[in-house]
Amino acid sequence: MSHTPYEETVLQELRVWQQEMQRSPSFLNNLSRRAQTKLNSYIPEKVHQAITATIKQMIKAVLFGAKHTTAKPLDHATLELKEAVVLERIDFYKKTAAAEGGLTGAGGFLLGLADFPLLLGIKLKMLFDLAALYGHSVDDYRERVFLLHIFQLAFSGQERRQDVYQQMVNWDQKKEELPLDINAFDWRTFQQEYRDYIDLAKLAQLIPIIGAPVGLVVNYRLLQKLGITAMNAYRQRWQEQQSGQTPLLPS
Repeated sequence: MSHTPYEETVLQELRVWQQEMQRSPSFLNNLSRRAQTKLNSYIPEKVHQAITATIKQMIKAVLFGAKHTTAKPLDHATLELKEAVVLERIDFYKKTAAAEGGLTGAGGFLLGLADFPLLLGIKLKMLFDLAALYGHSVDDYRERVFLLHIFQLAFSGQERRQDVYQQMVNWDQKKEELPLDINAFDWRTFQQEYRDYIDLAKLAQLIPIIGAPVGLVVNYRLLQKLGITAMNAYRQRWQEQQSGQTPLLPS
């Protein structure tokens, strides 16, 4: 199948991303993982359970609650046109998250704590919009599970990222095997990976004076990372649908 010059560029970028998702953890990755695992072992089990339950309910409320307003689908547009709009939406959400981080960071410890659920909501809303722009209906609960996988790819350690990526390859086939109960999702690993990933960066946001600029920059970068991850995840599905085959994985 022939591709446009834009699509050829996309496929090259996608290949690089696929290799990155399958890269083995580095020495520093492993060292950081061991340190974080040791730290988590000092946290009482009841605290882990409480955090897991809180994040689970927050995300379920956004993902599986009432009808959501999303961006208008671009069903018949070219990939190039879709991604032009996608980049505009990502830019909007980056600026929104940065403004929110700056305000909560300037507000001291209590407002800094409020940043966590606010930022989580902004991230998930952006994913809803991007799903629609790529032509995937979030009315299907399995598409919302795909959003959770994108979230994990963006905010997990390299070892976990490898596992999640494998779950996303050939998604249109694998989603048919999903359990009907969303509670079967591994919420414990989800929250722990997410918390471990952003802890150090976000803790600085609670410090007086520097909290505002830290919140602004960190939130902007977190949304940028999530946006790029989402684009490549949907590019991979586009590639699979175009070829009718599973994409080649790096050896």
